[in-house]
Amino acid sequence: MKLALILWLAHALPQPVADPMCLATTVYLEARDQSELGQRAIAEVALRRRDSGVWGASICSVVTAPGQFAMATLSPEHRLGEPMAAVAALRVAVSSARNWSQPAGRRQEIVPGANSFELRSIAQSRTPHARIVAVIGDHAFYRAGTLAQR
Repeated sequence: MKLALILWLAHALPQPVADPMCLATTVYLEARDQSELGQRAIAEVALRRRDSGVWGASICSVVTAPGQFAMATLSPEHRLGEPMAAVAALRVAVSSARNWSQPAGRRQEIVPGANSFELRSIAQSRTPHARIVAVIGDHAFYRAGTLAQR
């Protein structure tokens, strides 16, 4: 399946349907080769950003914000070619969204306060004033002082 189809569906479907699909696609694109913990951490950052309201009121608007997540940075011609990884990403996305719907004090947070992440190989290149929260697999997770679109 091409990313272009998912991007189209993200805009065509109603939010209660589109958001889990956008979150699962983001988990797949950003962390399909990572542990479940690393995948959950990616989902948590996207959910936290949604809650901040800076990037929009929906997961789809957050993960398609220009230059932020893989859904917005990869070519629409990019193919999602690993079906088993896609199923795992969907499971993680649904579980993460369910967890995040709990009151703040009852959520199981993987990367508390993290609102950004980068590949460890380029970490701190764009977020020099951020505080590192965790390193999981190939990603470093940060808490930036403010979330502002670039």
